[in-house]
Amino acid sequence: MPLFKRVAEHDREPLPFLLDGQPAQGMNGDTLLTAILTNATHLRGSDFSAEPRAGFCLMGACQDCWVRLQDGRRVRACSTFLEPGHCVTREPGRQP
Repeated sequence: MPLFKRVAEHDREPLPFLLDGQPAQGMNGDTLLTAILTNATHLRGSDFSAEPRAGFCLMGACQDCWVRLQDGRRVRACSTFLEPGHCVTREPGRQP
Protein backbone atom coordinates (compact mmCIF):
# COMPACT_ATOMS: atom_id res chain seq x y z
CA MET A 1 0.00 0.00 0.00
CA PRO A 2 1.45 3.42 -0.93
CA LEU A 3 2.57 5.68 1.91
CA PHE A 4 0.81 8.78 0.48
CA LYS A 5 -2.79 8.95 -0.69
CA ARG A 6 -3.76 11.70 -3.11
CA VAL A 7 -6.88 13.43 -1.76
CA ALA A 8 -7.02 16.50 -4.01
CA GLU A 9 -6.02 17.76 -7.45
CA HIS A 10 -6.99 14.66 -9.39
CA ASP A 11 -7.51 16.74 -12.54
CA ARG A 12 -3.81 17.38 -13.29
CA GLU A 13 -2.17 15.67 -16.27
CA PRO A 14 -0.99 12.13 -15.44
CA LEU A 15 2.72 11.47 -16.07
CA PRO A 16 3.96 7.91 -16.53
CA PHE A 17 7.40 6.98 -15.19
CA LEU A 18 9.37 3.92 -14.17
CA LEU A 19 10.10 3.23 -10.52
CA ASP A 20 12.75 0.56 -10.02
CA GLY A 21 11.93 -0.71 -13.52
CA GLN A 22 8.18 -0.97 -12.89
CA PRO A 23 5.51 1.26 -14.48
CA ALA A 24 4.18 3.97 -12.17
CA GLN A 25 2.21 7.18 -12.56
CA GLY A 26 2.47 10.61 -11.00
CA MET A 27 0.88 13.89 -11.93
CA ASN A 28 2.15 17.04 -13.61
CA GLY A 29 3.61 19.25 -10.87
CA ASP A 30 4.54 16.38 -8.52
CA THR A 31 7.99 16.19 -7.04
CA LEU A 32 9.69 12.82 -7.34
CA LEU A 33 9.06 12.33 -3.62
CA THR A 34 5.30 12.75 -4.06
CA ALA A 35 5.22 10.62 -7.21
CA ILE A 36 7.19 7.81 -5.55
CA LEU A 37 5.29 7.80 -2.26
CA THR A 38 1.89 7.74 -3.99
CA ASN A 39 3.10 4.52 -5.64
CA ALA A 40 5.26 2.88 -2.95
CA THR A 41 5.62 2.26 0.77
CA HIS A 42 8.98 4.01 1.12
CA LEU A 43 11.31 6.38 -0.70
CA ARG A 44 14.67 4.66 -0.17
CA GLY A 45 16.71 2.59 2.26
CA SER A 46 18.75 4.17 5.04
CA ASP A 47 22.47 4.61 4.38
CA PHE A 48 23.17 3.02 7.75
CA SER A 49 20.75 0.11 8.11
CA ALA A 50 18.70 -0.27 4.89
CA GLU A 51 15.57 0.49 6.94
CA PRO A 52 12.85 2.14 4.84
CA ARG A 53 12.98 5.94 4.73
CA ALA A 54 10.43 8.45 3.45
CA GLY A 55 12.48 11.66 3.46
CA PHE A 56 12.95 13.91 6.46
CA CYS A 57 12.93 17.70 5.95
CA LEU A 58 11.03 17.72 2.62
CA MET A 59 12.78 20.96 1.57
CA GLY A 60 16.15 19.87 0.18
CA ALA A 61 18.31 20.45 3.26
CA CYS A 62 18.78 17.07 4.96
CA GLN A 63 19.97 14.75 2.16
CA ASP A 64 17.60 11.95 3.21
CA CYS A 65 15.72 11.64 -0.09
CA TRP A 66 18.37 10.85 -2.70
CA VAL A 67 17.23 8.77 -5.69
CA ARG A 68 18.94 7.98 -9.00
CA LEU A 69 17.77 8.86 -12.49
CA GLN A 70 18.44 6.68 -15.54
CA ASP A 71 21.35 8.89 -16.64
CA GLY A 72 23.11 8.14 -13.32
CA ARG A 73 22.45 11.49 -11.66
CA ARG A 74 21.67 11.36 -7.96
CA VAL A 75 18.94 13.92 -7.17
CA ARG A 76 16.89 14.99 -4.17
CA ALA A 77 13.40 13.60 -4.61
CA CYS A 78 11.82 16.39 -2.55
CA SER A 79 13.03 19.19 -4.83
CA THR A 80 13.14 17.51 -8.26
CA PHE A 81 9.98 17.62 -10.35
CA LEU A 82 8.70 14.52 -12.12
CA GLU A 83 9.07 14.59 -15.89
CA PRO A 84 7.34 12.27 -18.36
CA GLY A 85 9.35 9.10 -18.87
CA HIS A 86 11.62 9.55 -15.85
CA CYS A 87 13.28 6.27 -14.85
CA VAL A 88 13.86 6.45 -11.10
CA THR A 89 15.82 3.97 -9.00
CA ARG A 90 15.54 4.05 -5.24
CA GLU A 91 18.69 3.60 -3.18
CA PRO A 92 18.40 0.30 -1.28
CA GLY A 93 20.62 1.45 1.60
CA ARG A 94 23.37 -0.52 3.29
CA GLN A 95 22.81 -3.91 4.83
CA PRO A 96 24.14 -4.04 8.42
